[in-house]
Amino acid sequence: MTNALVLVSELTCPHCGHVVTETMPTNACLFFYDCAGCGVLLKPKTGDCCVFCSYGSVPCPPIQAEAECCRR
Repeated sequence: MTNALVLVSELTCPHCGHVVTETMPTNACLFFYDCAGCGVLLKPKTGDCCVFCSYGSVPCPPIQAEAECCRR
């Protein structure tokens, strides 16, 4: 039996601490995200494929599924 993918993640801005709940896309990585708290443009940390893997409470769906991802 396979585990269901978690599609909702809480993004936390590393600059101001603003937290927002977002639904992750299943067919693409999200490289940039504008923080609604401070306006900073979030980008993935080195080695991460998207902002959810860097700043989210749950990694993106391709990483969860151990599938092909944009970083591989």
